[in-house]
Amino acid sequence: MGMQIAKRLGNKKDQRGFTLVELAIVIVIIGVLASFGVPRFRSAVERSKAGEAFAYLASIRAAQERYHARTGAYAVAVASLDVSMDAPKYFTITEPTAGLSLDIQQDWQMQLTRSGSNAGFGAYTVVWSETGFVDGVSTSTICGVPAILPVEACTGT
Repeated sequence: MGMQIAKRLGNKKDQRGFTLVELAIVIVIIGVLASFGVPRFRSAVERSKAGEAFAYLASIRAAQERYHARTGAYAVAVASLDVSMDAPKYFTITEPTAGLSLDIQQDWQMQLTRSGSNAGFGAYTVVWSETGFVDGVSTSTICGVPAILPVEACTGT
């Protein structure tokens, strides 16, 4: 009986494991799946950061309308507005300026520019005014990068 147990323990046919070829195939499959997933993940992360800019500017727009209702003109400084939202972390912000009419009492415009590294998408800007998102590649350059646009706001995208 003891001899049979020793034979079973020493018998290599009963021992199973992965061969080097099987492990290499699994590694190749994981690499192929990762090559598809990583770019989508990076786009999703950048889209969420752009969404933060859209949300911030939408709240600035609402605050500008409240300010305009009280004073008859739009504010030229974000500090003058009743906004309690923090500025977006990944963007540089310009103060509101006069819009197309060149009169701050009639209209305004504000721009956020993406700063820092952004997964290869390059710098882009988001422009907002009293009417909302200002689309067009010449104004809001995010329109040229539809993969990271958080909403379908640009004409032609």
